[in-house]
Amino acid sequence: MTEEILVNHAAHETRVAVIQQGAMQELHVERAATRGLVGNVYLGRVSRVLPGMQSAFVDVGLERAAFLHVADLWQSRASAHGSGSPIPIEKLLFEGQPLLVQVIKDPLGTKGARLSTQISIAGRFLVYLPQDPHIGVSQRIGDEAGRAELRARLQRLMPDDEKGGFIIRTSAEDASDDELAADIAYLRKRWRQILGASRERPAPSLLYQELSLGERVLRDLATDRTGAIMVDSREALAELADFARAYMPSMAGRLRHYAGERPLFELHGVEDEIARALSRRVDLKSGGYLIIDQTEAMTTIDVNTGGYVGGRNFDDTIFRTNLEAAHAIARQLRVRNLGGIIIVDFIDMTGNEHREAVLQELRKALARDRTKSSVNGFTSLGLVEMTRKRTRESLAHILLERCPTCEGKGQIKTARSVCYEILREIQREAGQFSPKEFRIVASQSVIDLFLEEESQPLAALGDAIGKRIALQVETVFAQEQYDIVLM
Repeated sequence: MTEEILVNHAAHETRVAVIQQGAMQELHVERAATRGLVGNVYLGRVSRVLPGMQSAFVDVGLERAAFLHVADLWQSRASAHGSGSPIPIEKLLFEGQPLLVQVIKDPLGTKGARLSTQISIAGRFLVYLPQDPHIGVSQRIGDEAGRAELRARLQRLMPDDEKGGFIIRTSAEDASDDELAADIAYLRKRWRQILGASRERPAPSLLYQELSLGERVLRDLATDRTGAIMVDSREALAELADFARAYMPSMAGRLRHYAGERPLFELHGVEDEIARALSRRVDLKSGGYLIIDQTEAMTTIDVNTGGYVGGRNFDDTIFRTNLEAAHAIARQLRVRNLGGIIIVDFIDMTGNEHREAVLQELRKALARDRTKSSVNGFTSLGLVEMTRKRTRESLAHILLERCPTCEGKGQIKTARSVCYEILREIQREAGQFSPKEFRIVASQSVIDLFLEEESQPLAALGDAIGKRIALQVETVFAQEQYDIVLM
């Protein structure tokens, strides 16, 4: 299956869409003002050690201190492999200690970045582990004989003085010895530069910054299935061409400049896809639909039949809708970059055979995902539990912000509820203060209700407290906002 990669570049933002069979399968967004941190290497300083949580906070120069758990401390993990018991974090770290760390998760919501002291540097074909003399092979390379051959080839190419290890990426299957050797040399050089900078710079300092999104497209997204990489900026195209010629010559010939009159994303329908990816509802071709709700704790996906009646009977209709939903869910997870705990509420199926078939279809659709996921199966309540690795912000977190009116709840108080809240507050204040007049300043909808349906309770309150109550519309107020002015 051939694919096309579209790169929409501007000075402030780069967007990348992966297109397969005319449909967007992945979307990546990087903004200059909020560039992702995953992969960055810092010389940090331990600001606080928490023995009770077996964790520490490390100042790496960001807005919030970053989080380091004992499980991500290389020294503790190495000790566990040797003796079977990890060393407590308070015996490894102390406040004020300089520490070489790498970001493994971007800051999410109110949480700081997640760190590790095991450094890994990704190349085109290999991931370098300078502290770990282990050679691993990507799980996507399933042929055991091929895995063993790749390990043997890499061991022959490794320099005699190499004390670190490597993970062999899927793209290395078709790489030549020269290409692998060049990747080894590049990664070792990067590591020497990081070590040199760590000796010269004060803590906290950024020592190594992960590649830009455009460069990561060539390193991580482009494969032999990629027919063309369309770039709508000549400047960005020139930079990517230089990077490709230096590190991945096979991709240089696939770069193309798009100079059409219509915007690149608009031409391929990507702008419409992005708008749909920010909606709760996803319509299926059959007439069914998904409802996707993302919270800080988890993402829930509800499958509904909608207007689909195409099956031979009711059970068949449900089964076919769930099969279609499985593929739609896998695609939405990629497009929206949803991670963490995900709960899927498929339409109830009576037969175990249908349940297993839907699970199999979901796992098959998820197999195309570059991000690791795990499906745990149906719970006793008929829900499917799954997880997807979360390293970067989701699309919604990048493009949207919390609603100032509903504060992210998706709901606001009714105008009548606000009216009654105001009446209670006036009654409280009348017992403490004795102004000539109470003035209610509120939104148009609340004032309209006081003038019509709720005029009697308002008049009764005025009589009870013996004060005049005046009304004033404030057009900039949201429905829940109000002010009570003592005149």
